[in-house]
Amino acid sequence: MTTNSNELREAGSKELDQMDPNNSFLKNFRLYETKSKFYIVGRNKSRTVWRILKIDRLEPTELIIVEDSTTYSAAQCFNLLRRLHVGNESTGGLKLVAKCYGIIGFIKFLGPYYMLLITKRKQIGKICGHVIYGITKSEMIAIPHPSVQQTDIMFSKNENRYKKLLCSIDLTKDFFFSFSYNVMRSLQKNLCDPETTQDLYGKMFVWNEFLTRGIRHNLKNTVWTVALVYGFFKQQKISVSGRDFCLTLISRRSRKVANDVETEQIVFEDLPEGCPLEISSVVQHRGSIPLFWSQETSLINAKPKIKVSTSDKNYKATRLHFDNLLTRYGNPIIILNLIKGREATKESRESRLREKFFLATEVINDDLSFENRLRFFHLDLHKLFKSKGPNVLESLSGLTEYSARTTGFFHSELKKPNVVPGKDNENRLIKQQKGVLRTNCVDCLDRTNVAQYSYGLASLGYQLNALGLIGRPKIGQDDRLADDLMDLYEMMGDVLSLQYGGSRSHCKIFRLKKGQWKPVVHGQDMIRSIHRYGSNAFTDGEKQDAINIFLGYFQPQQGRPALWELNSDQHFNVSRDENARLSLKRSASDGNLTSITEGESSRPEDSTPDIPPSRFTPSMTTKQLYTDMQNARIHFYENEDFHNCSDFGFAGWRSPENSYAGDLHERHQHDWSDVGSDGADGYASSAGTSCTK
Repeated sequence: MTTNSNELREAGSKELDQMDPNNSFLKNFRLYETKSKFYIVGRNKSRTVWRILKIDRLEPTELIIVEDSTTYSAAQCFNLLRRLHVGNESTGGLKLVAKCYGIIGFIKFLGPYYMLLITKRKQIGKICGHVIYGITKSEMIAIPHPSVQQTDIMFSKNENRYKKLLCSIDLTKDFFFSFSYNVMRSLQKNLCDPETTQDLYGKMFVWNEFLTRGIRHNLKNTVWTVALVYGFFKQQKISVSGRDFCLTLISRRSRKVANDVETEQIVFEDLPEGCPLEISSVVQHRGSIPLFWSQETSLINAKPKIKVSTSDKNYKATRLHFDNLLTRYGNPIIILNLIKGREATKESRESRLREKFFLATEVINDDLSFENRLRFFHLDLHKLFKSKGPNVLESLSGLTEYSARTTGFFHSELKKPNVVPGKDNENRLIKQQKGVLRTNCVDCLDRTNVAQYSYGLASLGYQLNALGLIGRPKIGQDDRLADDLMDLYEMMGDVLSLQYGGSRSHCKIFRLKKGQWKPVVHGQDMIRSIHRYGSNAFTDGEKQDAINIFLGYFQPQQGRPALWELNSDQHFNVSRDENARLSLKRSASDGNLTSITEGESSRPEDSTPDIPPSRFTPSMTTKQLYTDMQNARIHFYENEDFHNCSDFGFAGWRSPENSYAGDLHERHQHDWSDVGSDGADGYASSAGTSCTK
């Protein structure tokens, strides 16, 4: 009778595992310690699979990790832990150190290794039945036992300073992950182009790739680690004609390239579990101007001079960037450039960048077939806003509507919920997105966010129409849905702006559109400009140092200069021996639990107040460059007039020859009738006099 009950129980557990993909992943972990070892015990959701990881604590300078190949039942695992306790009673036994939800990674500075763990989490959304989490608390734990620690190194001034830098990366802000869904990839890629999770850790949107590299390569799996994505994630329920749907907005920041963000908008009807589910997504891209250019921080000039390098005369880096976009998204690549076409001052700043960018696309297009050419459009949003105010959104909608219709969107019917991305062949693919809209201003914060909202609104009309939630693929600017979407994009803009620039976004168009009083909006923007200026001038250096440590772009070594002793050009020429630094052969620290959590009143002595991560990441090779990031103190301002942030304008838009501009005019002439010839002529004149090869 007992055997039959056990068989039925095991059969039921297997069936549950097949129904719920979350059961095939380890999701809950406990960290135990003895004097000689750490034991990490992991289990799946239904408690049917138990695994054990062992970490040596008696080696002060090496990191030795062994995975137990046995899969245990709950009873077997508890019996093993009991035997470990009894066997180690003479040295204190087996003790519970922490409950956790995965390993963020391992890091070494000058002495021992430290282990980073997620100790608290919160659910922030769900995609295709897969839960997405944010971090609410993390801890850094030294690996070696105190009896073997090298205390002279562990508590040295430089070691503590490196720990403080790492602790300044606040993992509770804007990092997110999933055990079972590859949140570092778009929905379309997950369902149509499967890859193993092991391979995905090397992608540009996994921020703890360096921290997890050693354990992943050693164990040949990702069972014990979580892949962290950094940027923005927000999911909320919205009603349309009495029907509820979930709207999800995701921004994924690249860890490799400065100011490179992929934004995805996912829509699906909110239905009970077990019902057929249709889902739609659309992806767009925001990135800095892909040329070699820079700005130096200035304490006396809020708008420092923009320097454009002439070293890359054939635009090799620019070509590589667009080749990368082509590989990621396909054709066509539509470029929406929002910087100024003309400037009132004698010294051209943005307009020079606009000319060089336009020239680069022309040179690149000369070598491309007609159907593969870049579609370049310029719109001086500052000047257009000056004449149109918040109604600039109506003028912008013509171009973004064209872009949404040209790239299309992803639409799939999932025949059952809780699908495993890339492994479920019962999905009926209806439509795929082909191509991408790439939007930029100067630093891809304020104006870029407005244009991304406009494209998102145009796409949302098509998405809801495809899901049968609205009767026509069009949402008006005054529709309640437009307000709901604007709230999400404004929230995303603030988060990204805080990450990159240290202040909330200057999206005055949104606030004026919502009816806020104009003087109040201008006052708010003045305060935000001051915050951004202060962040640029005084805190970017330390934030960038912290990012360099977290991403492994700088790896401390004994006998070498410390990170803060180097000038920015030296950062990437020191400690580049990845094989030596990433082999599982190093150690850890003091045995104390050092929290990396937000807002605690009693912080450990080796922790510092939270500092937002830098608004850019350093460059590594020419292939990863948009701007000349060899100078780690480059800053990208967007507050064009520090004393008058409302000086927007319009110089028209156009594309290079043979880039479908005529077709766009014919289709959307009614949308652009209010532009007038002055703007278009102004752009043409500027381009004609300045764009020289």
